[in-house]
Amino acid sequence: MRSLPALFTVLLLTLILSVPAMSASKADVIMLDSQMVGDQQVYLNGIALREKFVFDVYVAGLYLPEKSSAPATILQRDEPRMMVMHFLRDVEAKKINDAWYEGLDANVKDVTPELKAKFDQLAAMMTDIKEGQAMGFIYTPVTGTAVMVADQPKGAILGKDFADAILATWIGPKPGPGKRFKQEILGLK
Repeated sequence: MRSLPALFTVLLLTLILSVPAMSASKADVIMLDSQMVGDQQVYLNGIALREKFVFDVYVAGLYLPEKSSAPATILQRDEPRMMVMHFLRDVEAKKINDAWYEGLDANVKDVTPELKAKFDQLAAMMTDIKEGQAMGFIYTPVTGTAVMVADQPKGAILGKDFADAILATWIGPKPGPGKRFKQEILGLK
């Protein structure tokens, strides 16, 4: 088992590596085809561009131990996964937090007070993101979700309920970034 600092190191290295031999790209952002999360290899499930109006906001990559295009299957599994977002423009922390809460309300039934408190914890970790910076989430069943914001480790949030809820904001029934984004991150486009 790797420690939380080791998971942050893996995430940070993922974000700063130069052009790899095997990769995928979108909007000039390159992502490796696979990564290690602890002692588990995870594979790029899909890469997606988040657009708002006419602006490109970020490129995201979802990494899973086994590729899947079924949101229910992905959320049901209790195994390592990673979501990485490379920002293509500046975004204020308030706008990011508003999106988290909207995504939670739109994609999670029966939000418990405990889960809401975990989203409050996430909101407290947010800072303004500048163009070229990254945000990432690494979930492992043992350590919970390691959170990185603006290329800086911010801490961890325990519980699979949080890991599932944050991922549901992208792959749930009403994904904040839109249906096309969801299809791309699920490897369907």
